[in-house]
Amino acid sequence: MSRTHHYRTTVTWTGNRGQGTTTYTAYDRDFTAAAAGKPDIAGSADPAFRGDAGRWNPEDMLLASASACHKLWYLHLCAVNGIVVQAYTDHAEAEMDEGDAGQPGRFVSATLRPQVTIAAGSNADLALALHEQAHHACFIANSLNFPVHCAAEIQVAAA
Repeated sequence: MSRTHHYRTTVTWTGNRGQGTTTYTAYDRDFTAAAAGKPDIAGSADPAFRGDAGRWNPEDMLLASASACHKLWYLHLCAVNGIVVQAYTDHAEAEMDEGDAGQPGRFVSATLRPQVTIAAGSNADLALALHEQAHHACFIANSLNFPVHCAAEIQVAAA
């Protein structure tokens, strides 16, 4: 039986410098993303679009969401398959094409690059294979209209 889940966030523009959007350069792209009971996220546009490089932008958040969802599924699958993960870091990358006069911009691909350390005695081949299962289970990857690749590395900790 399928279940549905609902999410609520509030995004508030904080970049009004007093003139609103009277001109393209009259306002900052800053915003705050909020969800009840969670820390706020300071956001802005990508610096290429006049945003603040010190804040998260929607493109960062999209890639981080895909990476985090994959990781959560991967850790679950490892736990139920007897793989003891000791460390996990993903250096994910994505490519976005701004489009041109006739085409809107869009992400064209993403590559997750998890570096996973598993305990001695864990099955490294299975640990690597579980990344494919995690990819197919990931809610975020299943919702995207561009390919998400995974180039995982597995390291076995010394005994």
